[in-house]
Amino acid sequence: MTTPKSKATKAAPRKKTAPKAPKAAAKSAPKSAPKAAPKAALPDTAAVALLKLVVQALDAKKAEALCVLDVSQQSSITDYLVLANGNSEPHLRALRVELEKVIDAQKVRILGMDTGRSSGWLVIDAFDVMVHLFTTENRDKYRMETLWKDATELPLAKLLK
Repeated sequence: MTTPKSKATKAAPRKKTAPKAPKAAAKSAPKSAPKAAPKAALPDTAAVALLKLVVQALDAKKAEALCVLDVSQQSSITDYLVLANGNSEPHLRALRVELEKVIDAQKVRILGMDTGRSSGWLVIDAFDVMVHLFTTENRDKYRMETLWKDATELPLAKLLK
């Protein structure tokens, strides 16, 4: 008596995977830097319109080291963080006053604002947009970019148009 031959089964085809990036390229980006923004356009919302006006006002008043982070996926209290340096306490106050004018002109309620003197760190909370103004020393000390390293950094070119 002969034994029947078993049917040969075909293996399922393997899915092709994307090649991995070389390790040298992966190490070139600092680990603490926020992720680069996707190429997609920013949504056309009131929050983005306010964000653009805030960034333009800070740029016009010579704010330094301007950075915008989209924290909408990480935070339940705001969608965008704007970080900027002033070169002195009077410059910080001038930036705050200008932002207050811009935000008020848009009929957006300011939920909170530091008006104290000589702290080296001012915060303006306009709900969807929160602005942190620092002296250079305090920006280096508190390192907000590393705190929000999972956030997406938005390109300033799109916001300054």
